[in-house]
Amino acid sequence: MMRTVLITAVAGAAVAFLLGLLTFGVQATVHPHDVPLAVVAPPPIAERVARADSAEVDIRVVSADEARNLLRDKEVYGVLEIAPGQATIRLNPAVNPSGTQVAQQVLTGVAQGAGLPVKVEAATPTAAERTAPLAASALLWVGGMIAGLLFVVLKGTRLRWLSAVTAAVLVTGSTVGLLAWWGVTFTAQALAFMLAVAVSFALLQAGLFKHLGIRAMGVLGILYLMAPAVAGQVPELLNPVYKAVLWSWTPFRFSAEGLRSLMYDGSISTEWWVFGGIALIGLVLLLAGKKAQTDRADGIVDVGVDQADGLPSAERQHTA
Repeated sequence: MMRTVLITAVAGAAVAFLLGLLTFGVQATVHPHDVPLAVVAPPPIAERVARADSAEVDIRVVSADEARNLLRDKEVYGVLEIAPGQATIRLNPAVNPSGTQVAQQVLTGVAQGAGLPVKVEAATPTAAERTAPLAASALLWVGGMIAGLLFVVLKGTRLRWLSAVTAAVLVTGSTVGLLAWWGVTFTAQALAFMLAVAVSFALLQAGLFKHLGIRAMGVLGILYLMAPAVAGQVPELLNPVYKAVLWSWTPFRFSAEGLRSLMYDGSISTEWWVFGGIALIGLVLLLAGKKAQTDRADGIVDVGVDQADGLPSAERQHTA
């Protein structure tokens, strides 16, 4: 009895520590480092701005055309253009909103340090638009996960792939409807991308449920708990360990970034390949091997008892 008490207590503490490390630890260790910014300014001011560079920010002094290209390609979080008697901050709404917030604060300080009035030129996303990319990613994951779990609970045996694809289509529709209710609209390409994400998530989850049964929730649940906490952060604000170990690969990051770009008529390429690869892995899992055996609800294991005399079939043959 004491052994059971000790094992369960230690397991609970270990799981709490792990989840804290992978979720709240990400936010608790946030600190800016090498945040990329661009400044367009006359030579005397440009030299003074360059000297203001620090470990927290990486300020590039560039031409006006180069600055706009960097901002369009999301290689910087903001641009400060200094002209005689005026400073203008340019931001890109397709960039992570946490990054643009940091950029605006830093660049405003630079302009005020030069004694110039500041004007901000940027499309300001609503609260719903800032939330939508990560919220949609999480909802698409949860929808596919619940569909896959119920398929196992209800002892589904055939057409698991069809269940996954159907769930992906319906979950995408419900997510789009919910976001539209919040006032968020999408381009046709953004809608297609959301559907691709939903299908890839659902196929991967269905494949894991096929091979692991209900135990797949141990993997899928942890991914859901930890990934959004990382994906919503700016990589330059993350602890380098979290950036390398979690942010670099989490699919939520690619779905949120891709959807945010497409919401503002941007373009994506890497994201399509990522989710195409996830869908392929899911299909391979669905087509490979046998499904996981489902345990009986009463805990009794079937040993092949012969209905005729109540003995295991092999033993009955031996005694005949």
